[in-house]
Amino acid sequence: KGAVLSQRNVVAAALQSEAWYRPVTSEINEVYINMVMALPLYHIFAFMLSLLGMRSGYTFILVPNPRDMPGFVKTLSKQPFHIFPAVNTLFKGLLDQPNFKDLNFSSLRISQAGGMAATEQTAKRWLEVTGCPMVEGWGMTEGVAAGTANVITDRKFNGTIGIPVPSVDIIVVDDNGERLGLHQAGEMCIKGPNVTSGYFNKDNSDDFTSDGYFRTGDIISMDEKGYITLLDRKKDMILVSGFNVFPNEIESVMLDCDGIIDCAVIGIPDENQGEAVKIYIVPVDNNVSKSDIKEFALDNLTGYKCPRHIEFVSELPKSNVGKVLRQKLREQHMLDNPQTFS
Repeated sequence: KGAVLSQRNVVAAALQSEAWYRPVTSEINEVYINMVMALPLYHIFAFMLSLLGMRSGYTFILVPNPRDMPGFVKTLSKQPFHIFPAVNTLFKGLLDQPNFKDLNFSSLRISQAGGMAATEQTAKRWLEVTGCPMVEGWGMTEGVAAGTANVITDRKFNGTIGIPVPSVDIIVVDDNGERLGLHQAGEMCIKGPNVTSGYFNKDNSDDFTSDGYFRTGDIISMDEKGYITLLDRKKDMILVSGFNVFPNEIESVMLDCDGIIDCAVIGIPDENQGEAVKIYIVPVDNNVSKSDIKEFALDNLTGYKCPRHIEFVSELPKSNVGKVLRQKLREQHMLDNPQTFS
């Protein structure tokens, strides 16, 4: 699908981002503000930040191959950097480099997390090492990556994607399009000057609510202060015996289990429950067992959320920005177990 983005959409997103960053950037008394750019420039996250940087006169520190972690750390050692946007896996990958902690972080003012769900574990480690808190936000191509963000001056990671940025309105609806109240899980729908008018050469009637809000496909809940918790993508939600299970929640909990470097959760067909939780584990070594993982899950998750199927893998399929591709895992499971989909 091609999201149609107008000049107005693009300019609005740049202005929204500039306004959100201003409480911090206005206090940086240096000739140049250096922004680390380790994201693929064609990705909407990097595109929006590039617009912001060009408008504000930032200097970009381009990192063409962020997977070369030692080279990445060497690049960061050559000059001060003030703004560091990245996805959670990139922050975590740098923290796992032994010499990363030796860098000079005195200039770092903004660590912007986006592109995928940030985890409390990574945020805590990042603050301990760099002294700069990870600030999580949310955006999508259809909104030129501007949507929600945590207050840029916050020092504490709160596990939410923040509040709507200036000129953005957000509602939460159920499957019938009816608006939901506070703390109720439903689909996030968004309206604003940065939001697309629709997809190119496509019937967009199902992509908007009757009152003009764009349906994002993300499941959220909102609290009394307007802070939004991103639960998961609607298409990734798992239905276990009638209960909604969100892979993001399980992954965040299981990453605290000793011996796990990375993990991903999907739902697979189950005769008794409708769907069952399957987790893919990237282990540190061979010392972690399935029984260890099951025991940890039972101690830390509600019973129906515990993974019933565990598979060890050497790596997870990821996009160029480091986002886990759950669809690839579902496709692989279907190829390996065709009888369960018959």
